[in-house]
Amino acid sequence: MFEKFIGNNLIKENLKRLIEHKRVPHSLLFAGAEGIGKKQFAMEIAKAFVCQNPKMSEVCDICSACRRADKFVFPKSEDKDGFKRVIFSEHSDVGLVIPFNKNILVDAIRELETEANFRPFEAEARFFLIDEADKMNESASNALLKTLEEPASTTYLFLITSRPDALLPTIRSRCQTVRFAPIEAKQIESCLLSTKKFSPVDAELLSKLSKGSVGHALNTDLEKFRGQRETMLRVLESLLIIKDRAALLRVAEEMNDPKIKDEYETRLEILQTLIHDIWLLRLGGAKENLVNIDILQDLKKLSARAHHKILPMWLTEIETLRERLNVNINRKIAADALFMQMANVF
Repeated sequence: MFEKFIGNNLIKENLKRLIEHKRVPHSLLFAGAEGIGKKQFAMEIAKAFVCQNPKMSEVCDICSACRRADKFVFPKSEDKDGFKRVIFSEHSDVGLVIPFNKNILVDAIRELETEANFRPFEAEARFFLIDEADKMNESASNALLKTLEEPASTTYLFLITSRPDALLPTIRSRCQTVRFAPIEAKQIESCLLSTKKFSPVDAELLSKLSKGSVGHALNTDLEKFRGQRETMLRVLESLLIIKDRAALLRVAEEMNDPKIKDEYETRLEILQTLIHDIWLLRLGGAKENLVNIDILQDLKKLSARAHHKILPMWLTEIETLRERLNVNINRKIAADALFMQMANVF
């Protein structure tokens, strides 16, 4: 039933067993990293109930109900009123609530509360998915509690989130949580290669950058990433090889260009990854554990010039800066200070 999804085999077996024995909880919380497939799992359970020709609780994926269940027409991003409603798929018993900008609107949750009390129109039950459920504010959360406390016998609520701790404890306590683990890099690499859209080199790199998420791998712009990484390589070359502090300040200036200001933290993260790889090589670690395996020769050159004691110090300094980004700091001054501190260890 869940064979088309990769990873999380234990979850597949448990969910399949619940469906077969008709013991699916009426309130489920799907928690795990973004892009790992949580919503697809939830939708597959809904399809198991609406399918017109199930075989041993397996969806047929060819009947009218299966084909309609996961087809949605979403409102335009600026149409706030469209997000105040439950968005139904082409199947009248499958609904979805999604955020408007960064908030799930209380009106949508109130409509869900009303819809959840109606009997199914054509299936055994009605299904409502709340995507990015952590984006409910206090009003929306309290409105949802009423539905969770007294769910109709023919209604199922699936909450989907990458930040379960951001939900009210009272909401979490009323849901059975399904925790999705990151998917192994090799599985993601095989998945990417099976699409025939990626070269072996790109598939391997994307799988290492994916953080265990197929969605993250598919949505990564490799050309853009490689450009950002080249800039961070210049930082390390300036520190370890040419000892050029002026070049470091030029990179700091570049990172604060208004055109790419949203990439500031991404570039710091890439710098951390490069330092991790260099440290791994310095300690004699296995090359298959490198993230940036496609630039192995560059990493070896840098590793030969890096003392293993300075690398963890650099990682700590970068992480400290990333934590400070949560407050309002001057990012240009912060980048200048970071690179000068990294240079001062020599």
